[in-house]
Amino acid sequence: MIEAAIKPIKLTEVRAALQTIGIDDIIESTLACHGRQKGEAVFYRGAEFVLDFVEKVKLGIIAADESVEKIIDVTGDIANTERKEDCRIFILPFVEAF
Repeated sequence: MIEAAIKPIKLTEVRAALQTIGIDDIIESTLACHGRQKGEAVFYRGAEFVLDFVEKVKLGIIAADESVEKIIDVTGDIANTERKEDCRIFILPFVEAF
């Protein structure tokens, strides 16, 4: 199982690239991430607020062992930016699916 946390703006490109290599079944969910990325300051009704989280999209893909490297390459090539926190990819063993 491959899990990737990417920026929402990259989702459409990553999804299209995965479909070109034959990956159609993708689990998508939204994340609120805390950590090194400190969020951003926003103004609301004249007051400044600091959002201490960053929104991301989590992709989950269950794939055969021989497809994993190709999926990681495609996802990483598109979703990576100059900040390493913008694309995190995890590989987990998956025993059985029903």
